[in-house]
This record gives sequence, C-alpha cells and structure tokens, in this order.
Amino acid sequence: MGILAIEDLPSAPLAAAVAFHAQWMAQAEAMLGEGDLVLVMPLAGHEHRAWRLAAVQGLARAYAPARANLVECDEPAGIAAACAFLAASPGITGQILRLDSQATGAVLD
Repeated sequence: MGILAIEDLPSAPLAAAVAFHAQWMAQAEAMLGEGDLVLVMPLAGHEHRAWRLAAVQGLARAYAPARANLVECDEPAGIAAACAFLAASPGITGQILRLDSQATGAVLD
C-alpha cells in the first residue's frame, strides 16, 4: 500500500482543493496505478471535508479495484495505526479516517 503525505495546503478550503488537484493529484493517480493508496493530510476544519471526500471517492471509483483512502491526522503513531488498520481491511475504500488524539484520545471518526 502506497502512502502519500500531503503537506502545505492553504487554510482556505477552495484554495486547498485547487492546490491538491494541481500539486498532488497526478502523483496520487500514478501511485494508484500500482496499487492501493492512503493519502495523509493534516487535520483541518469541517469546511474541508466536502472537497477531501469528493477527491478520495473520485480516486477510489476511477482506480478500482485499487483502493484509495484518506487519513487525517497530525501524529505519526496515529497515521501508522490507521494505515495498519486499512491494510488489514480490504473492503474499505473511498473513506476518510480522522484521528484526533488532541481532543478525544485517538478517536476515529
């Protein structure tokens, strides 16, 4: 399973979506051509959820049977745990897994 860490996105949702598609989408598609992919993005406000979900679901549909999922987390241990969970869960694709240990003690949404 490939892992693509997305960094340095703008804080405004529309600008972040544009930056993701311009800077990261081609690399995500290339990686999905080789197998399953987990996109990793830092935590963001609820206003980012719609564009992120649309992106990961679009990738999952376009590259099936390869799987595409997105993990939102700011901590390496949480990212590793989510990736291990996804590796062991072959039926999960097109989903966002949000891990926010700051607020709730590593709760997965």
